[in-house]
Amino acid sequence: MKHLSRFLVASLLVLGLGTANAQNQDNPWAISIGANAVDVYPTGGDWATQGEIFDEFFNVTDNWNILPSVSRLSVGRYIGSGFSFTAAGSINEIDKVGQNAVTGEPVVIDDVFYIAVDGTIAYSFQPLLKSKCIDPYLGIGGGYTWIDEIGTGTVNGTFGLNFWLSDNFAINVQSTYKHVLEDYEVSNYPPTHFQHAAGIVFAFGGKDTDGDGIFDKNDECPETPGLEEFNGCPDADGDGIIDSKDECPEAAGTAEFNGCPDTDGDKIPDPKDECPTVAGLASLNGCPDADGDGVTDAKDNCPNEAGPAANQGCPYKDKDGDGVLDKDDNCPDVAGTVANNGCPEVTEAIQKTLNEYAKTILFDSGKSSIKAESNKVLGDIIGILKEYSTAKFTVEGHTDSAGSNKLNQRLSDSRANSVKNYLVENGIDQFRLSAVGYGEERPITTNKTRAGRAQNRRVEINLVK
Repeated sequence: MKHLSRFLVASLLVLGLGTANAQNQDNPWAISIGANAVDVYPTGGDWATQGEIFDEFFNVTDNWNILPSVSRLSVGRYIGSGFSFTAAGSINEIDKVGQNAVTGEPVVIDDVFYIAVDGTIAYSFQPLLKSKCIDPYLGIGGGYTWIDEIGTGTVNGTFGLNFWLSDNFAINVQSTYKHVLEDYEVSNYPPTHFQHAAGIVFAFGGKDTDGDGIFDKNDECPETPGLEEFNGCPDADGDGIIDSKDECPEAAGTAEFNGCPDTDGDKIPDPKDECPTVAGLASLNGCPDADGDGVTDAKDNCPNEAGPAANQGCPYKDKDGDGVLDKDDNCPDVAGTVANNGCPEVTEAIQKTLNEYAKTILFDSGKSSIKAESNKVLGDIIGILKEYSTAKFTVEGHTDSAGSNKLNQRLSDSRANSVKNYLVENGIDQFRLSAVGYGEERPITTNKTRAGRAQNRRVEINLVK
């Protein structure tokens, strides 16, 4: 019970000290359990029963002391750059203390209890071998060993091998040379010896925040579950481009377009393609232009006939054949002149005709009311004004010199406006017409004769130039 208590204390100490690594920074912690064997013979020690260093190193039957049960426990943690620190505790029963120097027979004593606590800094050669399975290592360290009631410090050198069956499990074998620090006395201190061990190793402790099986230290997206081939980053659309670098993470695309699709195959990715389902031109943001006029078909009123954008993709036309394109023609349905923006010009002959008609308009005597017999000539005047639909005219009223100047001015204004109103009421745009009365100021002949005064009482319709 005394020896078992020592082992339990040593084990608790190991668990408390425990820092070493089984594999690497991904699984920094490791626990190993197994059996150990103590061999005092092949050490070059001072006991008469000890042989030269490494002499009969593998003579298990004659030299090894093995406790047939779980007799060794270690805990470790990875330090970095291939180094680890391991703390181990072990127990054993010693009954073989070497060989008779004369006969070579094993020297056997009554069982004595062995207990040891050791710490080791080891360097793994696994990264150099670039192997996932074979993991040899060398270590140095020290510890404390008791045989029954006698204890002493030791300086240790270790060679071992882990054979990893997975990322977390390995089979371990190792041998440790333990050199006693105290002056040698057979009766007081344990001898220098080898301790061999074999067991299984469980590595753990790697952090995987998102649970995707990739440790955070190797996970480029540690908080988002992802795929091993993308270092732990997700690829939601499965296009081989991780979401953080994918401009279209919800739609499968190509690397050429940073993860975006090109549905119509026009080399313009859908997010930049105004017509993503129809192949088009880069210059038109992916939209087609069948007639090549620079206006996309969707906005082209004449998609199969080239025309400028200013005319909605249609060619300019001259419906009335007057040499003025419809876009510039103020009278596209009536032939005109270039000088008059495509509208017909009022010639002197037309002007003369208008005034020949106008002077025949009859009014009630001394009034501005138009006599009914003037309706026909007013209709002719309306026809001419409609033909020249953009021209503007002034309706002028004139009187003879009979009566007062004030009365004549009022009468001429009234008659001019009466004619204007008639024309507007019968379809002429009011903004094309103005009315003015000149009274007796502008006679065209003498007012001294009846015939002259009759000619001076008139209405004129003159073009505004």
